Amino acid sequence: MTIPASVSERGLDPGILATLGEFTDLRRDLHRHPELAFRETRTSGLVAERLHAWGYAVTTGLGGTGVVGVLTKGAGLRRLGLRADMDALPIRERTGLPYASARDGTMHACGHDGHTAILLAAARRLAEADFSGTLTLIFQPAEEIGAGARTLLAEGLFERFPVDAVFGLHNWPSVPLGQFGFVAGPAMAAVDKATIRVLGRGGHGASPHETVDPVVAASSIVLALQSVVSRNVDPREAAVVSVGAIHGGDASNVIPDSVDLTLTIRSFEPSVRDRLEDRVTTIARAQAESYGARTEIDYRRGLPPLRNHPAETAFARDVALAAFGPERVADGFRPRMASEDFAHLLAARPGSFLFVGNGDGPPLHSPDYDFDDALIAPAASYWVRLAQTFLA
Repeated sequence: MTIPASVSERGLDPGILATLGEFTDLRRDLHRHPELAFRETRTSGLVAERLHAWGYAVTTGLGGTGVVGVLTKGAGLRRLGLRADMDALPIRERTGLPYASARDGTMHACGHDGHTAILLAAARRLAEADFSGTLTLIFQPAEEIGAGARTLLAEGLFERFPVDAVFGLHNWPSVPLGQFGFVAGPAMAAVDKATIRVLGRGGHGASPHETVDPVVAASSIVLALQSVVSRNVDPREAAVVSVGAIHGGDASNVIPDSVDLTLTIRSFEPSVRDRLEDRVTTIARAQAESYGARTEIDYRRGLPPLRNHPAETAFARDVALAAFGPERVADGFRPRMASEDFAHLLAARPGSFLFVGNGDGPPLHSPDYDFDDALIAPAASYWVRLAQTFLA
């Protein structure tokens, strides 16, 4: 397969390049057959079959559909973990690609098909390469619902397969293709969810004075929430409060009894996270009461912030600099407000989660998104270089 001119040849492993066509085909096969969280049976079967053929000790069924491959070489005592996620999203694809999803309403819109292909390409190369120590490859289910990593840990992932450090990566649209990004400390946000039900008293749309209109109250809540970040969070901190859905009423001439709002709330620091919960709930109640309505609020904490360990992040960045040169390592790469359940793995073991540019194109979770296959070679080559350096 020809490497596009936008991807430099420097740092690309010859063994990876020799098998690139195979893993491009595999990636597109995975894209055509996406599977939702905890249902990745076909995907995990393909992963396990290949790892076994390359000499890895393979464990299946961890977390239901997770796969772990372990390979030990030499007398080295160091133990390295590398992780890829496998699940797809409940999105109807509209790319029109020849390998578009064959499962209506399910799509690899986040590039987990690419992440799996990247780690498998590296796995094959490392099976024949020199290193000294233990390599543990973790193919994780259910990242998209924030449950896969936690489930693997609950089933004894690192007790059964000990590692000294664990690393993961994610492709990122809008970052130049094949460029690597590293963030020490908080790199991805905590994500919380709030559902606010505004309860009023419904009636005829021609007689609003006889009702308590929850639509007006809910609208006021939406507007008031816009002040939370701008007026309650230190400008030097990052936070997001977004109302993603409003549902209420069925007819133009009927004022409903209730309106539901659904919010996503994101932050990095625990103090900011606590402040957001306090302000969102207080503002919602006060705004509703000012219109004679009341609220029922379900506020749920989700994934914690992903915090990269400084020493492991510096190591990972040094590997990229040595392999690809400074022109392929983003300077001052910024944290992302998206969330990632790799955060749970980093809370359990040292490590780092890095980003690799997917080039220009639709964003993650878009029905028009597609993983760029030109990313397989540099990302897989990076995993090979990192593993051989860590397990030298």
